[in-house]
Amino acid sequence: MELKDFMDMKLLQKLQDDFSTATGLAAIAVGKHGEYITEGSNFTDFCMKYTRGSSEEGNRRCIKCDNECTGTYFCHAGLMDFAFDIVVNGEKMGAMIGGQVLPAPPDEQQFRNTAKELGIDPDAYYEAVKKVPVSSEKRIRASAALFEEIVTFMVELEYYRFTSAGRLETLQKEVTSSTALVDDINSYTANLKKISSKQRILALNASIEAARSGEAGAGFSVVAKSMQDLSSQSDDIYKDIEESAVKITAAFKNLGDLFK
Repeated sequence: MELKDFMDMKLLQKLQDDFSTATGLAAIAVGKHGEYITEGSNFTDFCMKYTRGSSEEGNRRCIKCDNECTGTYFCHAGLMDFAFDIVVNGEKMGAMIGGQVLPAPPDEQQFRNTAKELGIDPDAYYEAVKKVPVSSEKRIRASAALFEEIVTFMVELEYYRFTSAGRLETLQKEVTSSTALVDDINSYTANLKKISSKQRILALNASIEAARSGEAGAGFSVVAKSMQDLSSQSDDIYKDIEESAVKITAAFKNLGDLFK
C-alpha cells in the first residue's frame, strides 16, 4: 500500500501550500520509493536553480543531505531544512521534506566562498541567497515540528477512514437486516394476538355451553377455563414482546442514524 492509495492528495497539497505560505518554508512530499507525490511549495532559486541545478558538486552535496539528514538541520549550503517520515501502522509510507530558509541574514563572504567551492558565479549566487526567507532558528524548528504533527494526524485520520469504510458498510447492512427482522417479529406478534383473541372468544363460548349442560359439562368447563387462562397469559407475553420490539427498533434506528 502507498500513501496515494488512501490519502486525499489534494488535501495534502493544500495543507503543504498553506504551511509554506504561513511560514516561508519550502515543502514537498515524497512517496515510499522516493518519488515526488506533491508539487513543491515555495522552493527557492537559490537551492533549485543554483546550488542543486547548476553545480554537479552542489547537487552531490544536496543529495547527500537528502539521504543522510533527518529532523531539522543545517544543509551544506548554510540553510535550514527539515525531513520527517510519514509512518502508518509501523510502515513508512513516504516523507515530507523542505525548509530552504535562513536562520539569520546571509553573510556575504561566506556565500561567495561557497559559490567558488561549487563552481557557481559568486555574484549570482549571493543575489539568489538574498531572496531566501529569513527566520529565527527557534521558529523554524517549531514550524517544522508542528507541520509534522499536523501531517501525521491527517494521514492517520485518512487511513482510519479508508480501513473503516468496509466495516462500517457491513455494519450498516446488518443494522438494516436486523431492523427488517424486528419488523417481521412485530407482524408475527400481531397475527398471534388475533389468534389469541379468537381463542378467548371460543373459550368464553365453551364456558357458556358448559354451564348450560349442567353436570355433564363440568369437565368441559374446566378445559374452557384453562383456555381462558392461557389466552390471558398469551396476551401478557405478546405485550412484552411488542414492548421489547419497540425498544430494539428504536435502538437500531439510532444506530442507523449514525451512518447517515
